[in-house]
Formats: sequence, structure tokens, C-alpha cells
Amino acid sequence: MALNRDDILNELRNIKLPDGTDLPSSGLIQALAVESGAVRFVLEAKSPEDAANLSAVRDAAEAAVKAIAGVTSVSVVLTAHAPAAPPPNLKGAKRPAAPEGRQKIAGVNNIIAIGSGKGGVGKSTVSSNLAVALAKQGRRVGLLDADIYGPSQPRMMGVDARPKTDDDDHIIPLVSHGVKMMSIGLMVDPDQALAWRGPMLMKALQQLLREVAWGELDVLLIDLPPGTGDVQLTLGQKTDVTGTIIVSTPQDVALLDARRAITMFKKLETPILGLIENMSSYVCPECGFEAHIFGHGGVRDEAKKLGVPFLGELPLDLDVRLGGDAGKPVAAGEGPLAEAYTRLAKGLVEGGVA
Repeated sequence: MALNRDDILNELRNIKLPDGTDLPSSGLIQALAVESGAVRFVLEAKSPEDAANLSAVRDAAEAAVKAIAGVTSVSVVLTAHAPAAPPPNLKGAKRPAAPEGRQKIAGVNNIIAIGSGKGGVGKSTVSSNLAVALAKQGRRVGLLDADIYGPSQPRMMGVDARPKTDDDDHIIPLVSHGVKMMSIGLMVDPDQALAWRGPMLMKALQQLLREVAWGELDVLLIDLPPGTGDVQLTLGQKTDVTGTIIVSTPQDVALLDARRAITMFKKLETPILGLIENMSSYVCPECGFEAHIFGHGGVRDEAKKLGVPFLGELPLDLDVRLGGDAGKPVAAGEGPLAEAYTRLAKGLVEGGVA
């Protein structure tokens, strides 16, 4: 009978940690793979300090698995999260009064726009997961997909029903994973191309903002289209936005475009709440090797140079893509990926902007 994951996990339950929990229950085991007698997994500690104290546990785990009949080789990699940065101070970024002509949305305490200088950096993925993470923190959260040309939030949040209207002819947003969600993608044929010029874009955005029955929200996240176009300008000129978060990968080309987005928001007098480095690192599920495919630390350095908060790093991981395609954001689950978004959400809550 061929070996399987349960055989390995059952044996590892005999290994106890200092706090008395067994190894599988601790959540340390990641990327367990069993193939033709070869067993590979990662022990992922919460900090380098914790990892230093787990060397004996790793050795014991390796010896226990080697002793299982049918196991031909064992690879156990001990790794750790990077040290968690303290929550950024975001309170100073809040504008005390909105410039003339910028309106609030009734019932919404904070509006956070999530933007990027270019496409392909994972802005929409960050938006959906951050919304879910904030909802798990007990916040009342809305998510508006303002990417009119390429709406992706219906797929990422797992909704496809056409919204209904209430007695006041306001659109009732759909609810998914504890988040109220609205997107132009729910209102049109998914195969239809929207060839709209500026005035139509501006009207569509205003309708999505003000003709939706958002109700009482602690925070409304707005997933902007990439770049610095009509949607960004309309939002910045017409709406009292608490601030914006810029998502970028650490590579130089992405950072060049991120700087342009930051410059635009500053001209619009929209506070920059901070920068997020997405796709910061990749850990091989087979061997545990950590690679920095798009570089590493570039967004943190850019934030320091610009004098804006650095909100954190998010990894490049297959489960993030699979969760987005399946309508189940990884932030809705448990584990290291969900914890990364939890840290971001807690930082925004403690900073008073969510």
C-alpha cells in the first residue's frame, strides 16, 4: 500500500512541542509532499527566534519519518517569517477636512482607494483579501470594484448574481465572505467589452458609489483600475477619500509606475496611507527554498525615500491564485498566507483608518 500524507502526519503526532501540542496541530508543517517514498515538508516558525529553538524538533521529525516503512528519503526545511514590523502610524495621514466639492458617502466612515501604477502587480487580489481580512477583524466592510474595463472582483469574491434594487431604487450590494461587494461586472454581460470614454466612466463610478445601498460601513475599499486615468481623477476630485494604498512588486519597472501614481494622488491632495510589496518572495513547496523572483525590499526602500508608511510584504504563492480563481480568498482561511493579510488589516484598524 502506497504511503500517503496521513501516514506521515500520524507519525509526526508523536513529536511534542514545548507547549505540549503535537507537531501537526501546531500549524508549523507546510508544503507536505509524499511521492514514491520521498517525503518533503517545511517547518515554518513565526519568527527567526522561534526557528532557532526548533532545531531539535526538526531533527526528531526527520528521524521519525525516516523510520516509517516505505520511506526512501526525507527533506525537512526549517524556515521562519520575517520579523513583523510594528503597525504604521496612519493617523497623521488623515485629512482633517475634505477640500471643497468632495463629498462623503452616507453611512461610510472611511474610504480607502487601492491603486497601482501598472497592471499585473496583484492589486485586485490584495483588495479582495484585505476586505475579507478586515471583515474577520469585526469591521463592517464594503468592496467596490471600480476597474470598469476589467472587473475581476465578482470572480475573486465568488459571486455572479445580478444585484436587485430596494424600494428607493438603490442597488443592493451582494455579500460574500462577510463583505458587501459591488462591481460593474455584475451589471453587464461578462463577455461584453465596455468601450466607454471619460464622461461615461465618471457617471458609472458615481452611480456605483452613490446609488448603492451600502448601509453603515466602517470602511469601503475601492479597487481602482491600474494607472492614473479618469477613474482615479474622478474619485479624487469628487469623493472625500480617507487615503490610498499603493500596491507594487519590488521590481524597478513596477516602482517607476508606482511613483507616478503616488505623485498623482498627492496632486489630488489624497493622503497616501502606505505602500504594500506584493509578490515579495516565493517559497518552493517541494524543497522550501525561498526565491525573490521580482527582487525584494524595493517597495520598503521606496516608501522610506518618499516618507510614507510601509504596510508590509505579501508572498507569491500558488494558493493565492487558486483561491482567487475559485472565489475563496486565502484571507478567509487559516495559515501563513491568511496571517499576512491579518497583519495588514490589524495595522489599518490600529491606525484608525478602517
